[in-house]
Amino acid sequence: MSAHTADPEILIRALPIWRGPIDIAPLLGGITNKNYIVIDGDRRVVVRLGGDIPVHGVMRFNELAASRAAGTAGVSPNVLYGAPMAMALEYISGRTYESEDVRQNRKRCVGLVKRVHRELARHLRGPTLAFNVFHVIRDYAHTLAEDESRIAAQLPRLLAASEVLEKSVGPIDLIFGHNDLLAANFIDDGRRLWLVDWDYAGWNTPLFDLGGLSSNNGFDAADDDALLEDYFETAPTDALRRRFKAMLCASLLRETLWSLVSESRSAIDFDYVAYSDQNMSRFEDAWAAFQQMDKA
Repeated sequence: MSAHTADPEILIRALPIWRGPIDIAPLLGGITNKNYIVIDGDRRVVVRLGGDIPVHGVMRFNELAASRAAGTAGVSPNVLYGAPMAMALEYISGRTYESEDVRQNRKRCVGLVKRVHRELARHLRGPTLAFNVFHVIRDYAHTLAEDESRIAAQLPRLLAASEVLEKSVGPIDLIFGHNDLLAANFIDDGRRLWLVDWDYAGWNTPLFDLGGLSSNNGFDAADDDALLEDYFETAPTDALRRRFKAMLCASLLRETLWSLVSESRSAIDFDYVAYSDQNMSRFEDAWAAFQQMDKA
Protein backbone atom coordinates (compact mmCIF):
# COMPACT_ATOMS: atom_id res chain seq x y z
CA MET A 1 0.00 0.00 0.00
CA SER A 2 1.27 3.48 -0.83
CA ALA A 3 0.51 6.84 0.72
CA HIS A 4 -1.43 7.68 -2.43
CA THR A 5 -3.83 4.73 -2.03
CA ALA A 6 -4.11 4.64 1.76
CA ASP A 7 -6.49 7.01 3.53
CA PRO A 8 -4.32 10.03 4.46
CA GLU A 9 -6.42 10.78 7.53
CA ILE A 10 -5.89 7.27 8.91
CA LEU A 11 -2.11 7.53 8.33
CA ILE A 12 -1.93 10.94 10.00
CA ARG A 13 -4.12 10.12 12.99
CA ALA A 14 -2.02 6.99 13.64
CA LEU A 15 1.13 9.04 14.30
CA PRO A 16 1.97 8.80 18.03
CA ILE A 17 2.74 12.49 18.54
CA TRP A 18 -0.66 14.09 18.99
CA ARG A 19 -1.61 15.67 22.30
CA GLY A 20 -5.36 15.49 21.75
CA PRO A 21 -7.98 15.77 19.00
CA ILE A 22 -6.55 17.08 15.72
CA ASP A 23 -7.80 18.89 12.62
CA ILE A 24 -6.27 18.01 9.24
CA ALA A 25 -6.17 20.23 6.14
CA PRO A 26 -4.38 19.71 2.79
CA LEU A 27 -1.32 21.85 2.10
CA LEU A 28 -1.15 22.66 -1.60
CA GLY A 29 1.94 22.52 -3.76
CA GLY A 30 3.53 19.05 -3.56
CA ILE A 31 4.29 17.28 -6.85
CA THR A 32 6.24 14.36 -5.37
CA ASN A 33 4.18 13.72 -2.23
CA LYS A 34 1.09 14.98 -0.40
CA ASN A 35 1.38 17.51 2.42
CA TYR A 36 -1.01 18.38 5.22
CA ILE A 37 -1.24 20.92 8.04
CA VAL A 38 -2.40 19.41 11.31
CA ILE A 39 -3.79 21.56 14.12
CA ASP A 40 -2.86 19.89 17.40
CA GLY A 41 -4.03 22.10 20.26
CA ASP A 42 -1.92 25.24 20.20
CA ARG A 43 0.62 23.97 17.65
CA ARG A 44 0.70 23.37 13.92
CA VAL A 45 2.50 20.43 12.37
CA VAL A 46 3.26 19.68 8.71
CA VAL A 47 2.86 16.03 7.73
CA ARG A 48 4.38 14.81 4.46
CA LEU A 49 2.96 11.53 3.11
CA GLY A 50 4.72 9.48 0.46
CA GLY A 51 6.44 6.18 -0.15
CA ASP A 52 9.66 5.48 -2.02
CA ILE A 53 9.70 6.46 -5.72
CA PRO A 54 12.59 4.42 -7.12
CA VAL A 55 12.06 5.65 -10.69
CA HIS A 56 12.96 9.14 -9.44
CA GLY A 57 15.62 8.03 -6.95
CA VAL A 58 13.44 9.23 -4.06
CA MET A 59 14.00 7.00 -1.02
CA ARG A 60 12.35 8.14 2.18
CA PHE A 61 15.14 6.90 4.48
CA ASN A 62 17.42 9.37 2.70
CA GLU A 63 14.88 12.20 2.85
CA LEU A 64 14.42 11.57 6.57
CA ALA A 65 18.18 11.56 7.22
CA ALA A 66 18.61 14.80 5.26
CA SER A 67 15.60 16.44 6.94
CA ARG A 68 16.86 15.55 10.40
CA ALA A 69 20.34 16.87 9.60
CA ALA A 70 18.88 20.06 8.12
CA GLY A 71 16.74 20.58 11.22
CA THR A 72 19.74 20.08 13.50
CA ALA A 73 21.78 22.49 11.38
CA GLY A 74 19.01 25.08 11.73
CA VAL A 75 18.35 25.50 8.01
CA SER A 76 15.03 23.61 7.94
CA PRO A 77 12.15 22.85 10.32
CA ASN A 78 12.84 20.18 12.94
CA VAL A 79 11.57 16.66 12.32
CA LEU A 80 9.09 15.68 15.02
CA TYR A 81 8.53 12.11 13.88
CA GLY A 82 9.56 9.83 11.02
CA ALA A 83 7.60 6.79 9.91
CA PRO A 84 7.85 4.62 6.77
CA MET A 85 5.01 6.48 5.01
CA ALA A 86 4.92 9.81 6.86
CA MET A 87 7.13 12.51 8.29
CA ALA A 88 5.96 15.17 10.75
CA LEU A 89 7.79 18.52 10.91
CA GLU A 90 7.50 21.77 12.77
CA TYR A 91 5.33 24.29 10.93
CA ILE A 92 7.10 27.44 9.78
CA SER A 93 4.80 30.45 9.49
CA GLY A 94 6.09 32.47 6.58
CA ARG A 95 5.87 33.40 2.94
CA THR A 96 6.70 30.82 0.29
CA TYR A 97 8.92 32.34 -2.38
CA GLU A 98 8.14 32.85 -6.04
CA SER A 99 10.95 33.02 -8.61
CA GLU A 100 10.95 36.82 -8.45
CA ASP A 101 11.53 36.64 -4.68
CA VAL A 102 14.54 34.38 -5.21
CA ARG A 103 16.02 36.84 -7.71
CA GLN A 104 15.39 39.81 -5.41
CA ASN A 105 16.85 37.96 -2.42
CA ARG A 106 19.70 36.26 -4.29
CA LYS A 107 22.36 36.92 -1.64
CA ARG A 108 20.17 35.51 1.14
CA CYS A 109 19.29 32.42 -0.90
CA VAL A 110 22.90 31.78 -1.89
CA GLY A 111 23.98 32.29 1.71
CA LEU A 112 21.50 29.65 2.87
CA VAL A 113 22.57 27.20 0.17
CA LYS A 114 26.21 27.76 1.06
CA ARG A 115 25.42 27.05 4.69
CA VAL A 116 23.71 23.80 3.65
CA HIS A 117 26.81 22.77 1.70
CA ARG A 118 29.17 23.60 4.57
CA GLU A 119 27.21 22.33 7.55
CA LEU A 120 24.69 19.63 6.72
CA ALA A 121 27.17 16.77 6.32
CA ARG A 122 28.31 17.23 9.93
CA HIS A 123 24.87 16.25 11.18
CA LEU A 124 24.04 13.33 8.87
CA ARG A 125 23.51 9.90 10.39
CA GLY A 126 23.42 6.55 8.65
CA PRO A 127 23.48 5.72 4.93
CA THR A 128 22.67 8.48 2.44
CA LEU A 129 22.43 8.70 -1.34
CA ALA A 130 24.48 10.32 -4.07
CA PHE A 131 22.81 12.50 -6.69
CA ASN A 132 24.73 12.36 -9.97
CA VAL A 133 22.64 14.28 -12.48
CA PHE A 134 24.25 12.54 -15.44
CA HIS A 135 23.41 9.10 -14.05
CA VAL A 136 19.86 10.37 -13.41
CA ILE A 137 19.58 11.56 -17.03
CA ARG A 138 20.80 8.21 -18.39
CA ASP A 139 18.43 6.28 -16.13
CA TYR A 140 15.47 8.45 -17.10
CA ALA A 141 16.32 7.85 -20.76
CA HIS A 142 16.10 4.08 -20.21
CA THR A 143 12.72 4.52 -18.51
CA LEU A 144 11.39 6.78 -21.27
CA ALA A 145 12.49 4.24 -23.90
CA GLU A 146 10.71 1.47 -21.97
CA ASP A 147 7.59 3.62 -21.68
CA GLU A 148 7.66 4.47 -25.41
CA SER A 149 7.58 8.13 -24.46
CA ARG A 150 6.32 10.75 -26.91
CA ILE A 151 9.92 12.08 -27.09
CA ALA A 152 11.61 8.67 -27.46
CA ALA A 153 12.99 9.61 -30.89
CA GLN A 154 14.84 12.56 -29.32
CA LEU A 155 16.62 10.50 -26.65
CA PRO A 156 19.84 9.79 -28.63
CA ARG A 157 20.32 13.52 -29.27
CA LEU A 158 19.60 14.42 -25.64
CA LEU A 159 21.97 11.74 -24.34
CA ALA A 160 24.70 12.99 -26.67
CA ALA A 161 24.20 16.51 -25.30
CA SER A 162 24.38 15.14 -21.75
CA GLU A 163 27.74 13.49 -22.52
CA VAL A 164 29.13 16.80 -23.75
CA LEU A 165 27.86 18.53 -20.61
CA GLU A 166 29.33 15.86 -18.31
CA LYS A 167 32.77 16.24 -19.88
CA SER A 168 32.46 20.03 -19.67
CA VAL A 169 31.72 19.96 -15.92
CA GLY A 170 34.89 17.94 -15.31
CA PRO A 171 36.15 16.89 -11.84
CA ILE A 172 33.94 18.02 -8.97
CA ASP A 173 34.10 18.97 -5.32
CA LEU A 174 31.71 16.84 -3.27
CA ILE A 175 29.16 18.32 -0.86
CA PHE A 176 25.77 17.19 0.47
CA GLY A 177 23.25 19.24 -1.51
CA HIS A 178 19.53 19.93 -1.65
CA ASN A 179 19.27 19.30 -5.41
CA ASP A 180 15.76 20.73 -5.88
CA LEU A 181 16.05 24.49 -5.50
CA LEU A 182 12.63 25.53 -6.72
CA ALA A 183 11.42 28.89 -5.41
CA ALA A 184 8.63 27.19 -3.42
CA ASN A 185 11.23 25.39 -1.29
CA PHE A 186 12.34 28.69 0.25
CA ILE A 187 10.23 30.08 3.11
CA ASP A 188 10.76 33.58 4.55
CA ASP A 189 9.43 33.96 8.10
CA GLY A 190 10.15 37.70 8.15
CA ARG A 191 13.44 37.28 10.00
CA ARG A 192 15.27 34.55 8.10
CA LEU A 193 15.02 32.00 5.30
CA TRP A 194 14.28 28.30 5.60
CA LEU A 195 14.86 25.57 3.02
CA VAL A 196 12.36 22.68 2.90
CA ASP A 197 11.64 19.45 0.97
CA TRP A 198 14.67 17.16 0.96
CA ASP A 199 13.30 14.44 -1.36
CA TYR A 200 16.27 14.66 -3.75
CA ALA A 201 19.02 15.51 -1.26
CA GLY A 202 22.35 13.77 -1.71
CA TRP A 203 26.07 13.99 -2.35
CA ASN A 204 26.74 16.18 -5.36
CA THR A 205 28.77 19.06 -6.72
CA PRO A 206 27.80 22.54 -5.48
CA LEU A 207 27.47 23.53 -9.14
CA PHE A 208 24.25 21.53 -9.42
CA ASP A 209 22.49 23.50 -6.68
CA LEU A 210 23.82 26.74 -8.16
CA GLY A 211 22.73 25.76 -11.66
CA GLY A 212 19.33 24.73 -10.34
CA LEU A 213 18.94 27.98 -8.42
CA SER A 214 19.53 29.87 -11.65
CA SER A 215 17.53 27.70 -14.05
CA ASN A 216 14.54 27.28 -11.74
CA ASN A 217 14.23 30.99 -10.98
CA GLY A 218 14.85 32.85 -14.23
CA PHE A 219 18.33 34.24 -13.60
CA ASP A 220 19.97 36.14 -16.46
CA ALA A 221 23.70 36.29 -17.25
CA ALA A 222 24.33 39.15 -14.82
CA ASP A 223 22.43 37.27 -12.07
CA ASP A 224 24.54 34.19 -12.79
CA ASP A 225 27.80 36.09 -12.45
CA ALA A 226 26.60 37.63 -9.19
CA LEU A 227 25.46 34.20 -7.97
CA LEU A 228 28.89 32.69 -8.62
CA GLU A 229 30.65 35.62 -6.96
CA ASP A 230 28.34 35.36 -3.94
CA TYR A 231 29.10 31.67 -3.55
CA PHE A 232 32.82 31.50 -4.37
CA GLU A 233 33.63 34.96 -2.97
CA THR A 234 35.62 35.96 -6.03
CA ALA A 235 34.79 37.08 -9.56
CA PRO A 236 34.05 34.05 -11.78
CA THR A 237 36.57 32.99 -14.40
CA ASP A 238 35.55 31.98 -17.92
CA ALA A 239 36.37 28.36 -17.01
CA LEU A 240 34.01 28.46 -14.01
CA ARG A 241 31.28 30.11 -16.09
CA ARG A 242 31.52 27.30 -18.65
CA ARG A 243 31.34 24.55 -16.01
CA PHE A 244 28.42 26.32 -14.34
CA LYS A 245 26.53 26.74 -17.64
CA ALA A 246 27.08 23.05 -18.40
CA MET A 247 25.54 22.11 -15.06
CA LEU A 248 22.71 24.60 -15.59
CA CYS A 249 21.89 22.83 -18.88
CA ALA A 250 22.06 19.45 -17.14
CA SER A 251 19.71 20.72 -14.44
CA LEU A 252 17.16 21.75 -17.07
CA LEU A 253 17.51 18.46 -18.96
CA ARG A 254 17.05 16.47 -15.78
CA GLU A 255 13.93 18.49 -14.86
CA THR A 256 12.52 17.90 -18.35
CA LEU A 257 13.09 14.15 -18.23
CA TRP A 258 11.76 13.98 -14.65
CA SER A 259 8.50 15.49 -15.87
CA LEU A 260 8.33 13.28 -18.95
CA VAL A 261 8.72 10.17 -16.76
CA SER A 262 6.08 11.56 -14.41
CA GLU A 263 3.63 11.90 -17.30
CA SER A 264 3.21 8.12 -17.31
CA ARG A 265 4.34 7.16 -13.82
CA SER A 266 2.86 9.70 -11.38
CA ALA A 267 -0.58 9.48 -9.74
CA ILE A 268 -0.45 13.10 -8.53
CA ASP A 269 -2.85 15.54 -10.20
CA PHE A 270 -0.45 17.89 -12.00
CA ASP A 271 -0.10 19.04 -15.62
CA TYR A 272 3.16 17.25 -16.31
CA VAL A 273 2.81 17.57 -20.11
CA ALA A 274 2.81 21.37 -19.97
CA TYR A 275 5.67 21.30 -17.43
CA SER A 276 7.69 18.94 -19.67
CA ASP A 277 7.22 21.13 -22.72
CA GLN A 278 8.10 24.30 -20.82
CA ASN A 279 11.32 22.78 -19.49
CA MET A 280 12.27 21.22 -22.83
CA SER A 281 12.05 24.66 -24.44
CA ARG A 282 14.19 26.16 -21.67
CA PHE A 283 16.75 23.36 -22.02
CA GLU A 284 16.98 23.84 -25.80
CA ASP A 285 17.60 27.57 -25.32
CA ALA A 286 20.26 26.97 -22.64
CA TRP A 287 21.92 24.22 -24.70
CA ALA A 288 22.10 26.48 -27.76
CA ALA A 289 23.62 29.26 -25.62
CA PHE A 290 26.15 26.81 -24.14
CA GLN A 291 27.25 25.68 -27.60
CA GLN A 292 27.75 29.31 -28.58
CA MET A 293 30.18 29.77 -25.66
CA ASP A 294 32.72 27.56 -27.44
CA LYS A 295 32.32 29.51 -30.69
CA ALA A 296 32.78 32.93 -29.11
